[in-house]
Parts: sequence; structure tokens; C-alpha cells
Amino acid sequence: MANTRNADGSAGDADYGTIGAGYARFRQPDPRIAALIRAELGGVASVLNVGAGAGSYEPQDLQVVAVEPSETMRAQRPSHLAAAVGGRAEALPFKDNSFDAAMALVTVHQWSDLRAGLREMRRVARGPVLVMTADPQALGRFWLSRYAPEAISVEAKRMPAPEQVLEGLGGDGDIIHVPIPLDCRDGFNEAYYGRPECLLNPAARQACSSWSFIGAAATERFEAALRADLASGAWDAEWGSLRPTPQFEGSLRLVISRPS
Repeated sequence: MANTRNADGSAGDADYGTIGAGYARFRQPDPRIAALIRAELGGVASVLNVGAGAGSYEPQDLQVVAVEPSETMRAQRPSHLAAAVGGRAEALPFKDNSFDAAMALVTVHQWSDLRAGLREMRRVARGPVLVMTADPQALGRFWLSRYAPEAISVEAKRMPAPEQVLEGLGGDGDIIHVPIPLDCRDGFNEAYYGRPECLLNPAARQACSSWSFIGAAATERFEAALRADLASGAWDAEWGSLRPTPQFEGSLRLVISRPS
């Protein structure tokens, strides 16, 4: 990924000063995903959250230090969370082994230097390092590939393979498939697998950075095609079984690295 800097300090290719204003409204932590993350952190006392955004999934029972480059995202952190430190994954302002654990949740695709950021996380964490990301090879399972192939394509190019993330962290580890609940509160694209109408809301799409890359013409084609297929019943004829399906096995992965 190119090393870019946006006006509000955002690192990476997406300008969260522009698209991040409503992020906290639509990207609420889902309690089931949060429980999985907390269970994998285990018995640690302190954790560093890298690329923390608005603070989703920060465990309330742990000492958390958050790092986030975007001023817009830092400003959306709720009052019960500690203020985030301005900083980037590639140059964390902490000494070696400063934390029991570290986590980076749906952020590694924004880093200018993936390997450098992963090395930094491993450097400052005594114990487990957790990275939640998407498997680019699994993105095509989602029906959105039919209606907005451009959004799927751009995400696949931005997302590193989970195996690449684990290799960059070193040590032993696992890659866990994270089930996506039907009523998922965290509004990334796949969260709407059984609620297609939600993605017709421009504000919901704005909370998913992939839409900022595909242009107005592609977005208009998506809206027109999905509206037409929902009205005619064509969407439900092909994917209606997803509406009551309690979980979707999509692209969401949790990479867990443990020190050697």
C-alpha cells in the first residue's frame, strides 16, 4: 500500500477525515465478536489497541492503551474510554514488552508498511497479538460480488492474506474463522448478508471504506440493480434463505500470534 497521509492524520489510502464522521454510529462492537476477542486475549491485564478507531472491541475489564492516527476517529471515542494516542502502527511510541498483549482490528489494510507494523506489535507485546482482518480469497462468497464487484475487488486488493499476517507476527499461532451474526451490530459490508436493504443507506455504506474507492457511477449501478431485484423478488429468489440464517461464514478472520 502507498504511504499516504490525509488531512486529519489518517494513514493509508482511505481519508477518514472525509468518510469517518458517522463511523461510530454504524460500526458498533458486536457482543459476540467482542466475546471471541476477549476469550482469545485470555488472562492478560494490559493490551495495546493499534489503529483503534472509535474504540470498538476494547475490553472494559483490561487496562487499554489505544493508538489511532486519525483525528476524526479519535474524536468519536465514547467518553467512558480513555483518549487515544495519536500514532501509527509502523512506529509505536512504546518500549519493548510494554504490554501483556496487543490487538489490531480491521485496520491492517490501512497500514503503509504491513511488515513494519506487525513487527512493532510483536515488539511491544509480551504475550498474544490479535489481528482481525478479512480473507481476500473469501470475499467473493458474499452476494455483494454480484451487485458491486468493484467494491469486492478493491477490498481483495487491499486486504493481506491472514497467512501473511501470521507469518509477519512470527511465533506460533492460529487463524480462526469468525462467524458473522444475522443482527451484527458492526456494520461492515458482510454484516448485512441477510439484510440487503441496509446497504441502500448511503450512511451505512460510508462506514465501509471500500465504497469510497469505487466512484459514483458504480455506486449508482449497485443501488439501481439491488432496488430492482428487491422489488421484483429476484434477490430473495436467489439469496432469501440468508434472511433467517443465524450466522454467515464469510471472510472475517481472527489471527492469533503467540510468542515463541
